[in-house]
This record gives sequence, C-alpha cells and structure tokens, in this order.
Amino acid sequence: MLLEVTDLETRDLSPAKKPDPDAGKEKYEPTEREKTALDRYRVEEATAPAAPRMKVTNGKKAATIAPDHPDRPLAGTLLKEALGTVSVDFMNGLLTQLANAGSHGRQIDEDALNFMLSVVTGSKPKDQLEAMLVAQMAAIHTATMTFARRLEDVEALNKLARTYAMQMEALKRYRTGGEQKVTVQHVSVNEGGQAIVGNVNQAAGGPAAEKAITTTPALTDARQQAMPIIETTPAQVVPLRTKKTDGG
Repeated sequence: MLLEVTDLETRDLSPAKKPDPDAGKEKYEPTEREKTALDRYRVEEATAPAAPRMKVTNGKKAATIAPDHPDRPLAGTLLKEALGTVSVDFMNGLLTQLANAGSHGRQIDEDALNFMLSVVTGSKPKDQLEAMLVAQMAAIHTATMTFARRLEDVEALNKLARTYAMQMEALKRYRTGGEQKVTVQHVSVNEGGQAIVGNVNQAAGGPAAEKAITTTPALTDARQQAMPIIETTPAQVVPLRTKKTDGG
C-alpha cells in the first residue's frame, strides 16, 4: 500500500471560512442625527458609574454573589461610589436585599439582580437614603411587571403602580429639599404699585377679600397710561312712592 504524504507546511489546515455577507458592500455612513446621538451617548457613557456587574453562584444549600471583576477591593470601591456610600455594610446589605428581591425561591436570578443594581447606580444616588429609595423603586417596578405579565391581580397591579409614582415624587422632593422655585420675568409695575410673588391664600368674599381689593393695586403695563380711579358717591336712600304720597 502506498501512502501519499502531503506537504503539511504549505497545506491550509484552518477551517474553511464562511464568506462575509457584507463583503463588497459600501460602509454605512451615519446621518447627522445619528452622529449627534452617538456623540451624546459617548459623553453619557464616559460619566456613567463604573460599578461592575454581580456574578451569582447558586449552590445546593446557599447562593453567593460577588463582583464580576478581577480586582475585588477595587470592585468594592466602585460599587460603594456608585451607591452613594462609603460603608461596606450598607453596600453588602443593599446588594443582599436586591438579590433577595430578584430571587425565585432559593435561586437568585443574576439578570434580575444586575437589572435592579443598574437602576440604582444609573440614578446616581447622592447618599444612602437616595440609594435605598431607588432600590425600593426597582423592586416595586419588578413586582409590577411580574403582575402585569401574569394578570393575576389587577388591584395589586394598580397599587404597585401608584406606589411607584409616589416614590418618584418622594425622590424629587428629597433631591430638591422640598422647595418650589418661582421664576418671574418681564413684570412691569407703575409708580406706587406693588407686585406680589409667592403663594397667596385668599378666601372668597368676607373682610379678607374686601381688604385685598381696597389695598392691593392692580398690575398695569408700564407702557400704557394708568387707568383712572372712578370716584363713587355713597348711595342715597330714595323714598318709595305710594298712592298716598302721589295724591292717589
């Protein structure tokens, strides 16, 4: 039997490459709007929190969660910075709570955990209170979508949706300190007039209304002549005419 020996040095032993379906096509050129969106995305990506993802290992008796990062101390620092805290206890406690909120029995859902963690870090909490409130919002949202998918309890779904809206309002009030800003622009007041800026509580009718009418001048346009005040005379009592007084 003859054995043919091939030249292994010149033979291509690599697997056959599939043809590129895009070969020969012109490279797509983004539109100006798409370029603007890409530039905005790069800026937001550069300023986004650098918190690592969490890796879940579900064991027979227990599950463990750990940062998916080669440097554990650095990963912990990045997580604390993204959660608005310097406390390792707070970080571990909040991560455990998020893991429990996204778990199914004893099995922790890694995707659900990382989703809720991204909600918290994406909101860029300034302190632990904001981090806890946003974590609750992430859990409420997850439960809301679960009920929306199952459609088992419409009343519970409505309650969760209202709770989320209330939490959003609470977060806004906390971040602004409960203050409301009033901006007044282009207000012209004639000489002797007064402008009132703020909340004015006035009951309809009564002495308070009369006082406001007689003491608060109306705002007028400075470019126009002020309207004159029409003087009124006190009403006079006119006797009622009867047949007797008319000679009837």
